[in-house]
Amino acid sequence: MELAHYSDFAVRLVNTEEPARNKDALTSVDAVRALFGASQQMARRVTDTDITRFRNVRGRLRAVFEAADGGDHVLAVDLLNSLLMEFPISPQVSGHETLADDGRPDWHIHLAEHPSNASAGYAAMAAMGLAFALTEHGPDRLGLCQAAPCRNAYLDTSTNRSRRYCSDRCATRANVAAYRARKRLEAEASARSTRSDEAAQDSRALSER
Repeated sequence: MELAHYSDFAVRLVNTEEPARNKDALTSVDAVRALFGASQQMARRVTDTDITRFRNVRGRLRAVFEAADGGDHVLAVDLLNSLLMEFPISPQVSGHETLADDGRPDWHIHLAEHPSNASAGYAAMAAMGLAFALTEHGPDRLGLCQAAPCRNAYLDTSTNRSRRYCSDRCATRANVAAYRARKRLEAEASARSTRSDEAAQDSRALSER
């Protein structure tokens, strides 16, 4: 089933906001339309009223990532199920536009884009994609970047479930911060040791007088 890529819809929407930095990229119709990527048919239906709806769905999707990242997988599933119930999918067989190696249609399932409004359509695709990722790979694959204050959402597709950051940039920034913190602690420990040695020397000098 061609559903795995729909999980990117969820990540893309969640990451339009950076709560710790008080930043929100969903401020215009064009910003919302950009979320759809190649799905231009639904993007053209976006109106001003969809901005608020998208923000609402975004908050609920972030709650799924937060629960999963915090280890509460039951809550993550419950929150995701509530989205799936509110925004049901409409699967459709497609293939006329893609051909297999033998020249015949490459039939596959995708989610039809004919809901009541753009935000409902996007929410259905995002929730279904996230549900597919969660059931296929496990809820512990849903994470939030550990490079504070980022907290962007990501899907861990690494073979050893080792991903901790949303991007190489954040990973580098976190590693540099950790390195500097270690050097600072080493310097402080060295300074304490030096002061201790000096105090001991002063004490010996006084006792020898």
